[in-house]
Amino acid sequence: MAQTEKSKLPGQVAAVREFNRFYTARLGLLRKRHLDGVFSLTEARMLYEIGARPGMNASMLRATLDLDAGYISRLLGMLTRRRLVRQMVSKTDGRERLLTLSPTGERAVARLNELSDLQIQELLANLPVDERSALVEGLMKVHQILKTAKNDSVRIVRLIKASDAALEILHEYYEAVKVVQRDEPESLQKLIDAPASGMWMAYLREEVVGCVVLRKLASIPRAGECKRMYVKPLARGRHIADLLLDAQEEFARKAGLEWIYLDTYDDLKPAIAIYDRRGYERCERYNDNPQATLFMRKNIRG
Repeated sequence: MAQTEKSKLPGQVAAVREFNRFYTARLGLLRKRHLDGVFSLTEARMLYEIGARPGMNASMLRATLDLDAGYISRLLGMLTRRRLVRQMVSKTDGRERLLTLSPTGERAVARLNELSDLQIQELLANLPVDERSALVEGLMKVHQILKTAKNDSVRIVRLIKASDAALEILHEYYEAVKVVQRDEPESLQKLIDAPASGMWMAYLREEVVGCVVLRKLASIPRAGECKRMYVKPLARGRHIADLLLDAQEEFARKAGLEWIYLDTYDDLKPAIAIYDRRGYERCERYNDNPQATLFMRKNIRG
């Protein structure tokens, strides 16, 4: 950092802190109960996140809110005892508990959303139209800047040589999803070297937290297959799956592929939701994977 920029930093820190003091008081965030209701701000935010992403687990919630695991666990226990949250054992990984709102929890979140909307409407209603637009645009800009800074800590790297780290995360994926047809370790380097194929790994700082594999399909012209897409529970909520799939699709286009196929099974609903959102469509069975119940494909040239 240049000396002139360093000299500006104390004033910038002071400005951010001053704004933090202002908006936490202005929005009532310092009160014991959020929106003068029965929940703390943290409890209300947890209920909102679970309602927005049903089926998430505690690790995903922790990553989203950047809170201590023990604190998250204690609050989840309390919300569960109050019959606001339900915890169900995952069918694909017995170590995980999937979180959903109970009907009581859904009503509570609906009420919180209503009160929050009214609070913000009152705030905006007192501003002239041009100032209101400037405020919203400024907040969107701040959000984008801070979001980008957070995601910068995630790196996507295409593997050049087979490594122990790659084998370890593939093994974790096999165990989490209970994969029957597993690749042999010695076949990984062959995959990496094969035309229009490869493996990508996601790093959060220096830790491998995700992976995805692309394998060129011999049975379908100009097509590849997306395999082994996985993100560790602790790193979920950072859009790492999208970053991995973005890198895979960009490589596939440059390699001359037109289609990417994949198979999955009905219980993997969070993964299916990602594929749906990214434009994958249902198609006919194209392989003999005994575990697969759903087949999808995407035209990456469209």
